[in-house]
Amino acid sequence: MFSVRQKQIIAEAVEKVLLELDHPEMPKEKPHFVLLVDGKEVWSWAEIKPNWAFTAENPPSVNPHNERQDTAND
Repeated sequence: MFSVRQKQIIAEAVEKVLLELDHPEMPKEKPHFVLLVDGKEVWSWAEIKPNWAFTAENPPSVNPHNERQDTAND
């Protein structure tokens, strides 16, 4: 549903919020999370994980359709 760039923006914001809560049961850095976002159609969804979870050996998956919808890439 979102482009890789958009997922990175969302993941950064989620991580920031989680760490700013300074909850005693949360790690002080690199919190693990999976955010599932449902779109308006049954086939429209996104799974968002922390940016740090991706490496050169484990890159994020790219959906060309989602990349084309990201108007910031124009």
